[in-house]
Order: sequence, then structure tokens, then C-alpha cells
Amino acid sequence: MKPTLFNKSQVAIAVSVVLTAGLLLPAQAQDAAAAEQEAKDVNVEIIQIKGIRGSLARSMDMKRDGSGVMDAISAEEMGKFPDTNLAESLQRITGVSVSRANGEGSQITVRGFGPDFNLVTLNGRQMAGTGFSRSFNFENLSSEGVSALEVYKTARADVPTGGLGATVNIVTAKPLQNPGERYSFMAKGLHDSSNKAGDDVTPELAGIYSNTFMDERFGVTANFSFHRRDFQRQSANVRSWQLNPDLSVDASNIVDGRPVDATGAVIPRFWKPDDDGVLQPVTAAFFPQEISFAREDIQRERTNGQVTLQFAATDNVILTLDHTISNAVTGNNSLSWGVWNGSFGGNANAYELDENGTAIYYNSSGDDGSFTGFRETTEVDSKATGFNVAWAFSEALSFSFDAHKSKTTTDNGLDKGLGAQARVILGSAALSSKEYFFRDGDVPGYNIKWQNGSNELNPNEIGSNFSIFTRTPGESEVTQYQFGGEWLPELGYGLAAVSFGAAYTKQSLSGSGGSNNANAPGFNNGTFAEIFPDSMFTRVDLSSFLDEFSFGSGAVSPGYAYTFNIDEAITRQLAALTEDVLGSDAYEIGTFDSFPVNRIEEETVSLYVSSEWEFEVKGYYVDVNLGLRYEETDILSPAQSRVAESVYWAGGSEWITQFAGGGEFVEIDFTGNYDLLLPMFDLKVDITDNWVGRFSAGKTITRPGLGQMLGNLSLTPSPKIRARSGSRGNPNLKPFQSTNLDLSLEYYYGDASYAAIGLFWKDVDDWIDNSQITTTFEGMYDVYQGQRWNNAVAAIEARGEQVTDGAIYNEIVANGVGLGENNRVLPDPNTDPLIAWTINSPENVGKRRVNGLEFAVQHVFGDSGFGTGINATLVDGDVEYDNFVLDRQAILPGLSNSANWQVFYEKHGWSVKLTAAWRDEYLAGQGQPDTTDAPPNYVEEYLQWDLSVNYELNDNLTVFFEGINLTNETERSFGRFERQFLSAAQYGPRYAIGVRYAMGN
Repeated sequence: MKPTLFNKSQVAIAVSVVLTAGLLLPAQAQDAAAAEQEAKDVNVEIIQIKGIRGSLARSMDMKRDGSGVMDAISAEEMGKFPDTNLAESLQRITGVSVSRANGEGSQITVRGFGPDFNLVTLNGRQMAGTGFSRSFNFENLSSEGVSALEVYKTARADVPTGGLGATVNIVTAKPLQNPGERYSFMAKGLHDSSNKAGDDVTPELAGIYSNTFMDERFGVTANFSFHRRDFQRQSANVRSWQLNPDLSVDASNIVDGRPVDATGAVIPRFWKPDDDGVLQPVTAAFFPQEISFAREDIQRERTNGQVTLQFAATDNVILTLDHTISNAVTGNNSLSWGVWNGSFGGNANAYELDENGTAIYYNSSGDDGSFTGFRETTEVDSKATGFNVAWAFSEALSFSFDAHKSKTTTDNGLDKGLGAQARVILGSAALSSKEYFFRDGDVPGYNIKWQNGSNELNPNEIGSNFSIFTRTPGESEVTQYQFGGEWLPELGYGLAAVSFGAAYTKQSLSGSGGSNNANAPGFNNGTFAEIFPDSMFTRVDLSSFLDEFSFGSGAVSPGYAYTFNIDEAITRQLAALTEDVLGSDAYEIGTFDSFPVNRIEEETVSLYVSSEWEFEVKGYYVDVNLGLRYEETDILSPAQSRVAESVYWAGGSEWITQFAGGGEFVEIDFTGNYDLLLPMFDLKVDITDNWVGRFSAGKTITRPGLGQMLGNLSLTPSPKIRARSGSRGNPNLKPFQSTNLDLSLEYYYGDASYAAIGLFWKDVDDWIDNSQITTTFEGMYDVYQGQRWNNAVAAIEARGEQVTDGAIYNEIVANGVGLGENNRVLPDPNTDPLIAWTINSPENVGKRRVNGLEFAVQHVFGDSGFGTGINATLVDGDVEYDNFVLDRQAILPGLSNSANWQVFYEKHGWSVKLTAAWRDEYLAGQGQPDTTDAPPNYVEEYLQWDLSVNYELNDNLTVFFEGINLTNETERSFGRFERQFLSAAQYGPRYAIGVRYAMGN
């Protein structure tokens, strides 16, 4: 039989409405709240099952009763969510996988659609994001005050738009939802095994309190949390892979493993567009621009809090006021070291290519080796205030008004001593040669030979290269007003409910700041090694560095690095490298007031209507949901751009863009507009008491990234050879628009036990991707391959010397033609060509398709206390990257298969849970620094194991243990092929021991 719901009372209707925060939560949540209230009114005892089993049962019920395809995770009890990180919890849901930052779940991918394709709301409200992005970092929000996570995978007319992959709603606790006094407090100590510089044990505290007064007409809920983590991140990185650089290498020093034809010529296996955009077969060779390693000591503190007040002013009206805060401060103090290969040309001495044209060995001269100190303190501060009025006008008609404002500020200049992010680069250009090799192992290695005859630089040879000081504060703000209504008619004909509403949302973002290069010309002014005493440097042994990876037979040579005090290095350079010594290249931190302020405002007005129908067709109960949503959006982007005037060569690999008037700005207002009509249809059939079938069709959208719509033109301030690039936004972008079909079958066969399988298809119109154009700007000339450059090359070759960048620079300087301050080589309009700039611009480029299969099984083994769950998602589509096409492609970042598994035991006071989360290899994006062939960035598959053990000492007190990343899983990424290494990182397992005290749950 189909279950019969309790009839709704006036107060129950008001409670159910206010809990929806504007009629945006699922209908079954309203029904559940009403049923619970009515049950209390008639003195029916309600037994709430807590713990893992209770959480799974509630989540299963929400899935079964919901309209369309949705999943949920429910808190095990007040103040206890299944995972300490919300993203880690979400990955337990079918079709959801996470991307990680610093070893923690940060952002989600749903059904192959990455973070920017998913909308996250808090109690049905759109929250201000960070940066010029719509994606939400779950690591900044505590889980203690969260009662449920709801994931809507199909279209809903009454839910805000923006989630093409899914809309995730975070539901927080409210006092009138569970009357009476209840509270829970938790304290634990966290040990991160990777930590070297911070505290071995760091604290985490959290608590939640809820109570009702005045005959349960007034209620308050408050929660707080504080979390600190100290850890170390060890990593290896290759900045980018350069396509077909012009190398001058004797054939005897080349090993080419690419396939050849009968004549010995390399077979063209790649495709590149010609001037008309037609793909032509070409050969390709790829070389690493540099290789570097880093050891980062990081401290992260997160504070969260929320207060919710509710007042039942009458039997028909409930008022709700809430305020939420979140503050995350991350400090990073790191050391990195490596070598730069990016000049190529005559610097090359020898190389070896594998069958795909990837350099697995490269020997070169020139450029420099360096040691970099990095320090940054970044704060992300969020505040949100909301007010809701729920009015049960009658038993059949109710209304809700919701207003809220949220604001997030970010600033990476919170370092008290510097007021900016600092990157201080010291080293030497006294290189004899350097080697990169990656014939085997997980991570490439390198060897280096200095002109002192050894592979180790002495402290007294370390000089000043250059420093970069950066500050990029930003602010995001959302103002939203929502009005909704629900009508429960008694007209017959199967019509059960009609929902309707309107909303106004204004989102504004601004960002400013930039980077100041101190002593930008680097070693061409001299090393100034004498200003740094030997005692400033500490030699670091690297024998245990990145020990979770194999470096192959070569390992890292010389197996050391120098660390130094950043403050001392800056102070000494400020004192010695003055204007009297270096002129306008004097070492200065500089100010950040003269950088452009990028702004964008987006206003959206929406209307919706949705109807629910119930039928009995030949003994089958059928639920139908029909809805339509209309939206109109206006975009305004006042853009400020610096006017580029010229590019000069400072020597070596340093090229500098000179901006007019010291960086004056021109401001232009760019505008855009679009409107949308989004229909949806859900069909649910109760085939039997246990079997449920669903079919859904609808249209969803993902709006363009806010950064993509900024109207300004930006040219790189450091336009190195083969990397003369820039970007501009497009305020007239239309959203991604997806037409979706879902078909699923669900079998509910026991308490908290079910199995489900589903198929989905998504056809996405107005696909957005970056397009590249090559253009020139009047008056901007290029020293590279100009007359002086070519004459210098000819003169060096005539002497039989190696044609390195340094040799070319010195030849031009020796000729004394067209030089500026500190021997800058200035452009010559009479003999130099115009610079060819590669400009990236986002455009709507067509249509793409994605389809997939999901299945899930959740089973509780009777009263044994054991249970398990497994789910998996397989996805496919025409949005995959072709590694053999040397051009930008329409891709879907994050598209990957995923699976999750958990097993638990819960009985006799014990609660033990072991979980595994697996994500297959996936494409994170395309494009690497200083490249024009849009190379891919792949992330290797990842499998993480976590464990939690809880023991109830009594009804109120629980002690627990948590183990995260038990097998010390590492992260690794690569380019077109696995030999094109991009990054590797390791963190280490984390362990926590704690205690939780709860009353009233």
C-alpha cells in the first residue's frame, strides 16, 4: 500500500515552510516535519534511530520519497556528521567524487561535471564564493552544525539554477524542528604524520546547543567549531612542456625514439590546424621548461559559527533569523629549488626522445639554478545573514519570504611583516651544464654542474636573482530575495500541490592587486653574492625527500638544497640594491594600490511554477511533477586595463612588458544579457511496495565563470620567447544549457537497505571554451628575431661558439645599439618585427554530450550490527581530450569513473566504519604556462582509505579515533603522456583521538 501522511495542522504547515528556507528544500522534508509535529500533537511516541544505521535509513527515505533523482546524507545525531569534511561526506553519494587541496576534500565533481558545474546552497540560499569562480570550497565550512546534505541531480523548478551537474543544498539545524534542550560538545587532538615544523598535535573543538522556550514558540540553536592543522607538503613540479622548440644540437648527441618510415623520416603522428583551421599531420617533440621541488610547511586554522533564532509569532506565522560566519587562515612557509630549461635554442647540448616525442633526457647550458623562499598568509572570511517569514494563510495555502546577504573577502597579504605574498629567489647563473632525466621511476631527476667544477654551489656563490611580491585581495557579495507559495487544492483530478515563486539575486565580485618584481633583471646586474653571509644559508639534506615515490636509477643530484631566512634576505637586498646602485631596477617591495580593480555585477530575476500530481493507474501509484522556471540575467563589467607600451629584453630569459605612464588604466563598461526558459518533468511509479521506477526530463544550466566574463584585456608582464600571451573576458557569454534524461530503478527491501541503478544522458548546448587568436598591437616591437638578434646569431656562429641566449644578449650589448638603463635591449621600430601575441578568449563553441550509469547497494545485516554500502558511476561522452591534436579542444574537466565503499559495525556501544573512495584518472584541464598548443593536465587515479572508531562509555559520553588516508596515498599529474610529468605530492596519514559529550539527542 502507498503510505498515508498525517493531515497538516496550521503550525505544522508553518514549520514545514520555514524549514524549506523559501520553499527550496524537498517536499518530503515538509511532509516529514508536518508528520512529526502532528504525531506530537496526538501523543504518538517517536523513536529516533541514531548512529550510522539511523543516518543511512533517513538518507534512504529522503531518496525514496523525493521527486526526481536525488541523494542525501543525514547527520548520525546532532553535532555528528559522518565525516569531519563535508566534501569527504559527499563523495559517499553515488556519482560524486572529490578533488583535493592539501590532502583534504575541497571541491566536488558530480556525474563527471567539475566544481564550476555544481551549485552549492546553504538552506536554499546562494552563497558568496571565493575568487572569480562559482565553485565552493567545502574545506572552509565545518560539519558540526549541518543536519543534512541534499544532492539534486535532476531539474527542479523551485531550486535556484546553476547546477548542471547537481545542486547541493547544505541544511543546518533549526530549533523548532526538534523542540527541547539538546547539546553536543566535541574535542579532539589531531596528529598529521607529515608535520615537521609545526605542533605534533593540534586541537579541534566544536559544539552545538539547541533549546526551545515559551511553550516551544521560541527557539535558539548555536554552533561553533575551531580546527587547526599543521602539516608539510612535499612536491615535485614541471612547469610546462614546450612543443618543438628550435634547438641546435649535433646529431651525434640526439637519441630519437619516434617511429620512422622507410626513408628514416619521423612519421607524423600528431595533428595541428593550419591557417585555415584544418588539421594537418605534423611531427612533435616535447621538452620540459624546468623542474623544481618544494617543501612547504603549512598551518591552517578554521573557525565556524552559526546562530539561528526562531519565533512562532502566531499559530500561523514563524519568523527565523540566522547568522553564519566562517573564517579560514592559511600560512605557508616553503622552500623550493630547481633549474630552468626554458630558453632552449642554442643552450641545448643533447637530448633523448621516447616513442611519443617526449624528452626523457635533456642536457643544456646557460640560464640559472636557484633556491626560492616563499611565504604567504591568506585569509578567507565569510559572513551571511538571513531572515525568513513563513505564513500559513490557511490549511490549503502558505507563503514564505526569505531575504539574505552573504559576503566573502579573500586576502593573501595578511603576513604581518610584509603585507604581501613573498617569493625570494636566490641562486647563481654560474652553470656549466644541467641534465633532466626521466627514463624510469615515478618522478624525474636532475643533475647539475657548476663552474666551480662540482655539483654543489657554495654558500658564498649564492647571489640575488629577483623577488616577486604579490597581493590580490578580492570580495564577493550576494544579495537575494525569494518569495514562494504553496497551494494544496482539493480539486480532484490528481492535482496534489502547486508551488510558485519569484526571486531576485544580485552577485558582485571585485578583485585587485598584482605582482611587483624586485630587481627584475636578475643576474645581468651582477649576483651581489657579497651581501649575503654564509651563515644566512642552511644546507638541507634531501635523502628522505618524497620517499613515497621512486626517482628511478638517477635520483636527485646533488641531493641538497639551501634554506634561508626570508626576512633577512629581503632586508639585506633592500639595504644594498638601492636606486644609487641599480637605478629604476632598485630592489623594492612596492605598493599594490596602482593595480586595476576588476569588477563584475550579475543580476537575475526568476519566476517559477511547479505542480505535483498523484494518480492510480491500473493498481500502480504514479506521482508526476511538472514545472517551469524563467530567468533573466544582466551582466555589467567595468574593466580597467593597463596600456602596454613596449617589451624590452633584460637579459637571459627575462623579458619585461613596459606599461604606459607607469601603469595607468583605461576603464570601459562591458555589458551582457540573456534569458532562459527551463522546463522539467518527473515521473515516479511505485511498481510494488518495494520497487520504485523513475523517469525525469528537464533543462539545467551552468552559468559562465565570473572570471570569464570580465571585460578587460591583460597582457603578460613577463613575455618570454614563445610565451607572448594575453587574455580577455567575454561578458556576452551564454550559460551552458543541458537537456537531461534520467531513468532509474530502485529496490527498497529492508530497514536502511536498498539497491538502485540509473542511466543518464546530458546534451549540452552553448558549450564554453577558450579560443586562441594571434594578433599584433600597433607600436609593440619584438627584439627576438629582429635585425640585431639575427646579426648577433650570425656573429657567434662565425666564431664557432655556442649560440645561447646569454651569448646573443652579450653580443647585442657589446655592439651598443639600442640599449637602455642597466643594458636593457630596447625594441627598434625600424628593424624589429611586431610582437605576435596569442590571446585567449572564452566563447560559446557548440554542443557536447555526456552519458553514464550509476548503481548503489546499501545493506544492513539484520540485527548483527554489520552493514555495508557500495556505489559506482561510469561516465562517457564526446568531451574527451585527444592527446595527438595540438590545439585547444572542447573538454569536460573532471570527467571520470568513481566508486565508494564502506563497511561498518555498530552494536554494544561500538561504532566502527571503514571507507574507501576511488576516483579514476581524469583530465583536470588544458593549457600550461607559456604554451600555445593547449596541452592537457591529467590527474592519476586515487584511492583513499579512512577509518573511524567510536565507543560509548555511557549514554552521553563517547570516545573516538579517526584515521585519514591510512595508506598514505599520493597525488600525481602529467601532460599528454605519462612521461610528461607535471607534479607529484605527498602528505602522510592523519590521526585523531577525541571525546564527544551529548545530551538530548
